[in-house]
Amino acid sequence: MKLFGTDGVRGAVNSEPMTADIILKISMAAAQYLKNNVPLTTSSQHKHMVVIGKDTRLSGYMIESALTAGFVSMGIDVMLLGPLPTPAVAMLTRTLRAHLGVMISASHNPFQDNGIKFFDAQGFKLSNQNEQQIEELTLKNHFQLASAEEFGKARRVDDALGRYNEFIKSSFPKGMRLDGLKIVVDCANGAAYKVAPQVLWELGADVIAIGNTPDGININENCGATNISTLQSAVLEHKAHIGIALDGDADRLIAVDENGHVLDGDQIMALIAKLWYEQGLLKGNGIVATHMSNLGLERYLESKGLQLYRSNIGDKHVLEMMQLKGCNVGGEQSGHIILSDYTTTGDGLLAALQMLALMVATNMPASGISHTFEPVPQVLKNVRTKHSVNLNDDRIRLVIDNANDRLNKSGKLLVRQSGTEPLIRIMAQGDDANLLNEVINTICGTISDIDAA
Repeated sequence: MKLFGTDGVRGAVNSEPMTADIILKISMAAAQYLKNNVPLTTSSQHKHMVVIGKDTRLSGYMIESALTAGFVSMGIDVMLLGPLPTPAVAMLTRTLRAHLGVMISASHNPFQDNGIKFFDAQGFKLSNQNEQQIEELTLKNHFQLASAEEFGKARRVDDALGRYNEFIKSSFPKGMRLDGLKIVVDCANGAAYKVAPQVLWELGADVIAIGNTPDGININENCGATNISTLQSAVLEHKAHIGIALDGDADRLIAVDENGHVLDGDQIMALIAKLWYEQGLLKGNGIVATHMSNLGLERYLESKGLQLYRSNIGDKHVLEMMQLKGCNVGGEQSGHIILSDYTTTGDGLLAALQMLALMVATNMPASGISHTFEPVPQVLKNVRTKHSVNLNDDRIRLVIDNANDRLNKSGKLLVRQSGTEPLIRIMAQGDDANLLNEVINTICGTISDIDAA
């Protein structure tokens, strides 16, 4: 059984691997991993410590309990944070001097799914190698249980939200305020439903919060960064200056200007890169994005003498490339924005404050600062498969090679398997929209034919 995917363990709740018994074993394996690989560093530390946060899914109660039971049975102390964004868990793992952080979330997926993400003591997502160690220990199912007197303890951290609130506000330029700005914030009925409106209000904004009434099953439902039509309508209805949308665990940001026009992760990265470059804050002579990011972003950066370094899909890979190239701005078109001067993972609220700071500093509307580059046409299609499809099949390689030949240097093509769903994702971008649709339809047809055979 394969447990870890592209972003931790994820799946439909009460189906493998997201069942209570497997989650219990995963936490026991993570505890064994800690004992085997992470020594206690001070004489005052008698036990390893883990922090656990979650989003607002109903299944979070089950998973939190199973994780807690596994850790304490292995002699690990647990600090429970409650509903908080993924980046808050990463930050608190570091500032609370924990040895491991765990976030219970399936991010932008519907409520029927859930997942587990692990962070090391510095707040970085565990490497693939470390995840593999935990997976092997889980499947081996042989653990060194604690004696009765060595059991771990579990307690709630009452001020977790307040700690993250103050951390986020500290990233906003000193002395600057949001007074006079009307902001709609869509919290996706997820992990930031309390903290995002609170931060913006405390910085002076007039806040209209939507997607802030979670009931355990409405996370990401017709709201948030993956469905921004509700945000667009709210911005126009309230005559707001800007709208910001987070996803279920608040590590993504998509924005909407005062006219309802969408700003995706590429536009937001370009905006932050421009601001930081002009302020002398941009490091690495460029930014990191993935192979999904628009060619228009790459051309814009080149016009400024800056580089676009492309990584594989996933914020973990983005961060690895940022560290390799010495960059402090990176992210994905989907809205994961990593600003490594402040944090170790994508943080939608932190990125939003950088946009808002530019609006305040320039006294310009969102529409005036946001359309940094002209995107080229981009076509994305998903092929849902019933069987495992080998992308190295000669028939698929042939149509992909033909597509690349036709696009030549005026476009890019990406064909990949989804890490979380039974989908093949095909993306093509370039200056000729008709050509993009032709090559994608050919590839989709070939994959469908092979899957049906």
